[in-house]
Amino acid sequence: MRSLKAAAAAGLVLALLTGCTREGGRVDMGPTGGVPVEGGTATMALPPNATPNWIFPIGPPGYGASYNAGIQFLLFMPVYDAVLDKDKGGLTTHGPSTLGLKPTYSDGNKTVTVPLRKGVQWSDGKPVTARDLEFWFNLLKANKANWGSYSVGTMPDNVKRFETLDDHTVRLRLTRAYNPDWFTANQLTLMRALPQHAWGAQADGGPIGDFDRTKKGAKAVFARLTRHAKSLGSYGSDPLWKTVNGPWKLAGWRDSGQVTIVPNEKFTGPRSQRPHLDKVVFKPFTTADSEYNVLRSGGVDYGYIPPSVMAQKGKFEDKGYRVDPWEGWAATYIVYNFNSTHAGPLMRQLYIRRAMQHLVDQKAMSDVIWQGSATPTLGPVPVTPKSQYLSKAMERDRYPFSVAKAKSLLTSHGWRVDDGTARCERPGTGADECGAGIEENDPLELTLLSQSGSTETTNMMQELKSSLSKAGIDLTVRQQPLNSVLGNSVPCTAKDPGCDWDMSFFGTAGSWYYPLNPSGEQLFSTGASANFGNYSDKKADRIIRAVQYSPDMKAVHAYGEYLADQLPVMWMPNPAYQVSVIRNDLRGIEQNPTVTFAPQDWYYVKKKGADK
Repeated sequence: MRSLKAAAAAGLVLALLTGCTREGGRVDMGPTGGVPVEGGTATMALPPNATPNWIFPIGPPGYGASYNAGIQFLLFMPVYDAVLDKDKGGLTTHGPSTLGLKPTYSDGNKTVTVPLRKGVQWSDGKPVTARDLEFWFNLLKANKANWGSYSVGTMPDNVKRFETLDDHTVRLRLTRAYNPDWFTANQLTLMRALPQHAWGAQADGGPIGDFDRTKKGAKAVFARLTRHAKSLGSYGSDPLWKTVNGPWKLAGWRDSGQVTIVPNEKFTGPRSQRPHLDKVVFKPFTTADSEYNVLRSGGVDYGYIPPSVMAQKGKFEDKGYRVDPWEGWAATYIVYNFNSTHAGPLMRQLYIRRAMQHLVDQKAMSDVIWQGSATPTLGPVPVTPKSQYLSKAMERDRYPFSVAKAKSLLTSHGWRVDDGTARCERPGTGADECGAGIEENDPLELTLLSQSGSTETTNMMQELKSSLSKAGIDLTVRQQPLNSVLGNSVPCTAKDPGCDWDMSFFGTAGSWYYPLNPSGEQLFSTGASANFGNYSDKKADRIIRAVQYSPDMKAVHAYGEYLADQLPVMWMPNPAYQVSVIRNDLRGIEQNPTVTFAPQDWYYVKKKGADK
């Protein structure tokens, strides 16, 4: 039987992130009183330029934003997910909202058995069975390079054999023994149940069959589903996306990214997951300012305010809203493109990355730009709140802000500053030279793709540009919508078109939200699809594998300490996901630190004797 001790401990730590009061293990998210009523519409504002653009539960690289997954989970019940345990407090991987029940490990942690909840049906009346999990696995195995969550050696590579024991049980024979805490939190949470009986055709209008059980057939089926998923404007009318098993179904998905969901009247999951509202609208905005204006006019029921206007929260409270920061289990960073056709040789020099990290004034950025609502990112494991995954060494800032130290690192490796720009005057690979691939007089000039739509991000990038210039590093910032930044920051080689970007930032609401175990196989392993900057280090790969295999917490500590020092990315202040502003009469909202949401729990109240 697997131990949930590590996951539960992490969950208890994570629950503290919400900043809520806790009584008897339950979370109090806002005012009390009033009579619950059924029905009504709630409009939730999405982050600036965060346009939902993918519905197929197997997302390609660049489409893994949290709002895509969050909406998918409402239509398609996740097998496992980080869910709040309302009775015990903290987070766990299974609960009323998941198809999977508690998994069990055997054979020295080389085998895991996954039981499924019985009685759940697809909206067309067909039962959800183990065959639907097998369908997902077959599609994944044949198309793993096109999956945004793929990392070499992990799911599906680490499953030697996928077995169906009965209609509601599957068994995974693993390639070796794994740390049960890590495997459940970081691998089983990737599993999806897909409607094989509705999606199993190789071509539009073709027959449904077991084509996914051959590699050729699985590729054809996957290609068809992906083709449909690229047609954003047809989501609301495409029959494919009408077969769901979650508590909600799609009522509309505009090209603009506005998504409307209504209750799935054929939902057969737990009664506690049946929606109370008639409709939920997820409304996108191009900028935080535009959302702020709509929020002030009462145009959204669940929105957010920029940290810069926190001093004005009293105005919203006077209008019947509550203000609650939504903090997450996350790390925030700027990606270095180690394969950049322009600056790859610069990015590959550790001393240059160290110099630049010394020029990131995280405290000033948090205090001035984020109004104190951001915390420092010092490595790949979140610093706050403290957890068992964080060692004492990881609490220390290895690269505190220091222009003098940054300049010293550059000059000691053969750089001089002319006309405000550092240039290499000692090319070569010696200890006091510029490094491989850097020619004499090459300038230290870099280009950064940055997420648009946020005043805080714009100000942060300008602060970074100013700080870097103090050491002669010339940074050009190019702002783009979030989806464009993600789409243009995919892993590439120097020979690929579009691989001329040097750095990339998409972390206005945090760059990466972790599962319960904050390991880095998807981010920093060689060849991982979310390793956007092509970072590759044999020692890092070895240490990351140790986290996956060993239940000893020392493995996580070794990983965190090494990556904090090696700087595969530029660590930046980690902001709250958002400072939420929620109508007082909209209840049931629990701001999960993994930034998923459960509108099936939301409901309105009215005062006794009053109409809503």
